[in-house]
Amino acid sequence: MRYFIWFSYDGTAYHGWQVQPQAHTVQAELQQALSVLLREPVEIVGAGRTDAGVHARQMAAHFDFSKPIDCKQLAYKLNRLLPRDIAVDRVEEVDEKQHARFSAKWRTYHYYIHTGKSPFLRHYSCEIHYPLDFEVMNKAAEILMNYDDFGAFCKSHTDVKTTLCRVVEARWTRLPDSDEAWCFRITANRFLRNMVRAVVGTLIDVGRGRLTLDDFKRVVEGKKRTEAGESMPGNALFLEEIKY
Repeated sequence: MRYFIWFSYDGTAYHGWQVQPQAHTVQAELQQALSVLLREPVEIVGAGRTDAGVHARQMAAHFDFSKPIDCKQLAYKLNRLLPRDIAVDRVEEVDEKQHARFSAKWRTYHYYIHTGKSPFLRHYSCEIHYPLDFEVMNKAAEILMNYDDFGAFCKSHTDVKTTLCRVVEARWTRLPDSDEAWCFRITANRFLRNMVRAVVGTLIDVGRGRLTLDDFKRVVEGKKRTEAGESMPGNALFLEEIKY
């Protein structure tokens, strides 16, 4: 039988989602907790991978188990056993063909920035020390939806079969009750490694006047990571939502 786990985590203390040698990862913590509670080794498959320091408000993973599980009780026990920076929302039995990664239709990320010094935002938002033109940044963000190859925003030397993605939403919005805090929301069927942070860095170059809209188009069309902007810090990035 196949089971889905829906959970969230603060990625500050972790070297990303995926199990790695000699590294503290979210996947390793979750697999260990499941193996303890189910009394046999359990391997889980996540909906995607987040890099070091990146957070998830909604993440999904699946695992297979040969016996019926009390899903509500397992979720309760996982929350008692897991560290405080990982929280399980629910566990549910699904069709055996349902796959946490390959069955996902859309993924949404949020990236947060603030343009004034704030001791309360600094852990989960990127502090920017120069003025930005968010109107032109949104015009540039709309351009992303006209393309399907995002090689310009893929981390170099990454072993991927394709850099094709379908972006259906990309927009900056000001956070409520704040003149200085902004959120970039982007939704696509898949994301390349480091893609969101590279897109944000390039959009910020547009907002600073370093790139024109035509320059931005040329960056996308050029498909070269060296022509795009810098990769922004991971602490301000959240995997916000996954839709199946």
